[in-house]
Amino acid sequence: MKSTLKKLLPFAVVGVISGATTVGALQYFGHNSNNGDQSYFTTSAPNTSFAGMNTGAVGDDFVKAAKTTVPAVVTIKNYQSRTSSRASEQDLFDFFFGDPFGGGRGQQRQKQQQAPDNMPSGMGSGVIISPDGYIISNNHVVAGANKLEVVLSNKKSYIATLVGTDPNTDISLLKIEEKGLPYLNFANSDNIEVGQWVLAVGNPLGLNSTVTAGIVSAKGRGIGILGSQGKAANPIESFIQTDAAINPGNSGGALVNTNGELIGINSAIQSTTGYYQGYGFAVPSNLARKIVEDIKKFGIVQRGFLGVQSLDLSNDQLVSSYNQQYKTNLKVGSGIYITGFGENSGAEDAGLKKGDIITKVDTYDITDFADLSMSIGSKRPGDKVQVTYLRNGKEGTTNVTLRDQKGGTSTRTKADLSVTEKIGAEFQSIDDRTKAYYGLNSGVVAKNVIEGSEMAKAGIVDGYIITEINGKPVNSQKDVENLLTKFSGTAQIKYMDDYGRNYQRGFKMP
Repeated sequence: MKSTLKKLLPFAVVGVISGATTVGALQYFGHNSNNGDQSYFTTSAPNTSFAGMNTGAVGDDFVKAAKTTVPAVVTIKNYQSRTSSRASEQDLFDFFFGDPFGGGRGQQRQKQQQAPDNMPSGMGSGVIISPDGYIISNNHVVAGANKLEVVLSNKKSYIATLVGTDPNTDISLLKIEEKGLPYLNFANSDNIEVGQWVLAVGNPLGLNSTVTAGIVSAKGRGIGILGSQGKAANPIESFIQTDAAINPGNSGGALVNTNGELIGINSAIQSTTGYYQGYGFAVPSNLARKIVEDIKKFGIVQRGFLGVQSLDLSNDQLVSSYNQQYKTNLKVGSGIYITGFGENSGAEDAGLKKGDIITKVDTYDITDFADLSMSIGSKRPGDKVQVTYLRNGKEGTTNVTLRDQKGGTSTRTKADLSVTEKIGAEFQSIDDRTKAYYGLNSGVVAKNVIEGSEMAKAGIVDGYIITEINGKPVNSQKDVENLLTKFSGTAQIKYMDDYGRNYQRGFKMP
């Protein structure tokens, strides 16, 4: 017995590394079909309460929640081209969950590229949120797909349309053509409590309709995964942490309370092996619901910004580094220290100053960056928030009108987007020396390629050189915009990868 324990002990003492991405939740179709568009994606009744830990009723509560949830959770199969010279977008699963097949990412990537075209590149989960077929999942579950298959718990299969995605929260919205589907209601995730019982439902490791139970371990958790390993330019991380078992394949599935109401979208695990080691993370339903509302109504996510450059005072390493670099003597504590302002900053216009410490947004206490990210990330341009701050030890408040990254205060639709926003990349001119080195007469370098965008679907990543669009040479971002501003249909694009290999692909102009 002692010998066995000694052998098992090393496996129990393992560290944890971040490995996942984020978020999702939507509005659901209300029971009254006469409510029109507003019946989609609404929360449950305001007086809804979450079931606490009642040992006498836990068994029955779990059974009820499982029966409600399982029919509304689906399997999502991601099919994509195997011919890309780089790792497919589905290799993001390696970032989130490690390599469950062993042998390293390179060998797994080779396996995927050699697989038959009728085999999916990856699989995850999704949650039906309306009876007419809207489904919420993770962005990384659908990334890079040229076909998405949705399989219900009753084994019925559908080809899904990808309505939209948001890498900044790792949320995606899909649609299948069906009516009368089982679906989940959104609960108010602000009401959850640490220690509350929850169920995680999904399809881990190919085991369909798996239900696991645990508690809410923490709230407002930022793990730094979206910005560091994903394609999020402005990530929002304020995860619900749970010890309910989550494994590869659970991504995009449901985290529900004991009433069977959706409180989060399972998105990440923290693990050294790629398998469950005690920590899982879900995007709060309030944030996920806002994202899918935007995608459904506007076609794009509406994101408001304070317009501040900041330092998280709760992070002792960041504070120490800042003090060393700028010869300051800031103390570790709670709140967000303003280090500067962006262009067209609503916060600066509202009277905030460098050195102020943000302690509250509306009624939400701001202790760290995850709190600020959640409180502002759930707002839209034009929304007003009351910011409470400390200045020289004295508390003050001001009302800030949030703006988008271009300084606007109104919502936009896809039609209002620039060409580069529509196709999901920016382009930088290259000098004559670089052209001569590669033997090119024209070219621009792709940068800030957005995961799941038209450029990404065409196989382009940061650093690739685009030489022609629709048979015309391009030498600047303005050339790209001029060629595509009024273009509709399928565009042809020629580009060169970082090994000097040339490709011709196409993409449909949004």
